[in-house]
Amino acid sequence: MPFSLLPKLVTDKTTDITPELLRRRSIRLLMLDFDNTIVPYTTNVPTPEMACWLKEMNQTEIQVCIVSNSHNDRVPKFCAEYGLACITHAKKPTPKGIKECMAKYGIPAENAALVGDQIFTDTLGANCTGVTSILVKAIHNHNFWLKARHVLELPFIFAARKRRISQ
Repeated sequence: MPFSLLPKLVTDKTTDITPELLRRRSIRLLMLDFDNTIVPYTTNVPTPEMACWLKEMNQTEIQVCIVSNSHNDRVPKFCAEYGLACITHAKKPTPKGIKECMAKYGIPAENAALVGDQIFTDTLGANCTGVTSILVKAIHNHNFWLKARHVLELPFIFAARKRRISQ
């Protein structure tokens, strides 16, 4: 697949992504980054809106799986609590975790999407595996390094501004 740092879709928050949007794009597998996509790095507790969205997504025919680079136990614990499958140690942007997830569900790249807050890991990893990349704003860039990374991503976010999901 081609190297690209431009997301296919852009939105402010994960909860903007609807089952209808995914169905229109023939998405049957929704992979989600964890930190700063579902919850901030600083907590494992989702907002009420996010908890409701996760519950609603779990009630659709769309498979939902967390695909995280985390080596921390907090991801599997969260997933167990919210009835989600997960793949940790995903090594994004390499295809390892993304391909592992698609194989787990038997769903090809053209029917899969990856939602994440980072262009250099989530968007690049999705694009290089042929998966629809959906960029969301980070929930909370709480330290210097996260803020610096965001500044480096701004040209790509600007270039992809016309790919915004309309509400």
